[in-house]
Amino acid sequence: MKNDKKYSCIQYALAWSIHLFTAMGAVFGFLAIIAIGRHQWLLAFTWMAVSVFIDSIDGILARAFKVKDVLPNFDGALLDNIVDYFTYVIVPASFLYETHSVPYKLNLLSSILITLSSAYQFCQSDAKTEDHWFKGFPSYWNIVVLYIFLLDFSEKINFIIILSLTILVFVPIRYLYPSRAVQYRLLNLILVSIWAFLIVLSLYNYPNHHVYIYLSLIYVLYYFMYSIWWTIKLRRG
Repeated sequence: MKNDKKYSCIQYALAWSIHLFTAMGAVFGFLAIIAIGRHQWLLAFTWMAVSVFIDSIDGILARAFKVKDVLPNFDGALLDNIVDYFTYVIVPASFLYETHSVPYKLNLLSSILITLSSAYQFCQSDAKTEDHWFKGFPSYWNIVVLYIFLLDFSEKINFIIILSLTILVFVPIRYLYPSRAVQYRLLNLILVSIWAFLIVLSLYNYPNHHVYIYLSLIYVLYYFMYSIWWTIKLRRG
């Protein structure tokens, strides 16, 4: 695709810088893998959190600076998906496997469920709908393993959680896309910001984190209930 419009050197530099910023998510994901291998669990979550932060704002920056128009021959969406699959799927699957948070005989299976179901979800053309929702459980596996780690449930309960969310990948519920929500946008941005703050407090105060992590579950409940409500509303017309 030829780009006939002229852009300044600053615009090109900004566009490439934003793509580099997106790619840095993979770097921090790799640092998380290293921390996992060394059983430095909190450090691993720190790097995962940095990756999530990058993912939460790179799209906003790309749209603000019209990166797609400036660099039409570079597929930023593909880059984003590659980085997301690594940081939201491979890294947390590795974390789950290394921490043995599920029954021993189901350890490898649990990681396989995460990687295969997410591969399916990522390749759906309507995984992100035109009206900015996720169809099927989005691959928030880094958040899932965070809760598994901090809530310290039994291994059997943890496997049930993994299995249930894997099944939900294939169920066409529309899940809230917090950073791009149109309906009740301000409310959703405020709530997800409070949730993120509680997660940071949970990690900072670990192992005395229980109050913060339990409070954060209020948003998790809201997220699922809101998503189910919106799906039902759409089907009823």
